[in-house]
This record gives sequence, structure tokens and C-alpha cells, in this order.
Amino acid sequence: MKKSSNLHKILVIHGPNLNTLGKREPEIYGSTSLSDINKDMAKDGKQLGLTVETFQSNNEGDIVEKIQKAAGKFKGIVINPAAYTHTSIAIRDALLLLDVPIIEIHLSNIYKREPFRHKSMVADIAHGQISGFGVHGYTLALEAMARLVTQRR
Repeated sequence: MKKSSNLHKILVIHGPNLNTLGKREPEIYGSTSLSDINKDMAKDGKQLGLTVETFQSNNEGDIVEKIQKAAGKFKGIVINPAAYTHTSIAIRDALLLLDVPIIEIHLSNIYKREPFRHKSMVADIAHGQISGFGVHGYTLALEAMARLVTQRR
């Protein structure tokens, strides 16, 4: 049996415009590309006993469908809903279908930004929220997720 079959499978969802990381507003979001973040998460996840699958979409419906299809396939969800954080009841409702830990993540500190960014539709259903640590926040999210999924055995 392969060692990877013992790893907990985690889904990481990146919302709209995150495909432009490294180009869009680097003073806020940094210069690291989404591809680089995904590569680092795969490597970090493996060290933590996680298999990381990533998904990015600029379309709310695609994100909702990915979440719906995640039921029974993943042990946890890390989600950066990006702009949908503040508007999407549909993403929130889809996440409520799952019985797995959910960690909400943001590269910037949403509470130090415009007032409309202070409200998250996901925060109260997530096990935790990480914001303001840039790309390092993804590492923090994976470390937290590794603890959450091993506690649920």
C-alpha cells in the first residue's frame, strides 16, 4: 500500500481574481503567484500528512458545485472566498452541506481594509479564520487543518 493512501485529503478553494496573484495589487497581496502557492501547499501538506487538491474559479456557481461534490471525498476544506467572502450566501449554504472542518483564509487583513470587507458570510460556520499573514497564511491553515483532521478520527 502506498504511503499517500494514508494521507488526509484536503480541498483548497481559491475564489475570484486569485488567479492574478503576483500581478494584481502586489502591495496588498504580495508578489507570489497562485501556482507557487499551490506548489508550496502540496509540499507542506505532504509533510503534515495531507494530500492537497486545489481549485480556483472566478465563478460563484463553479465554486458552489465544487463544494457540493466535495462531500465524502475530503477531510477538510480551506477556502479563500476572496470577494465572495462578503456577498455569497450560496457558497455559505454549500459549505453547510459538509461535515468537515472548514478554515477561511485571506491574504490581507480584511478588518484593516474597507468597511464592506469586514463582514464574512463564512466566518461563523468556519472552524477558524486566518487573515493578514500573506501567503504564509496558507501554511498556517494547513497546520491547523492537520490538527483538526487527526483529532476527528
